[in-house]
Amino acid sequence: MANNNNSNKIVVPEARAALNQMKLEIANELGMSNYDSIDKGNLTSRQNGYVGGYMVKKLVESAQNQLAGK
Repeated sequence: MANNNNSNKIVVPEARAALNQMKLEIANELGMSNYDSIDKGNLTSRQNGYVGGYMVKKLVESAQNQLAGK
């Protein structure tokens, strides 16, 4: 039986706006200029996955730069 544990909770609620802005910027870079107003259910899993994947990639890069003192 599937566990309905939502692991997408934002740890720092104050970051919600910045994460949403980042999501829109990345979607725009990927050619989805109206991402905030479209029905995400009409997008393919690949399209939605690209947005989330690039968000993670940029956040990891940012953390690595911060840890390296750059």
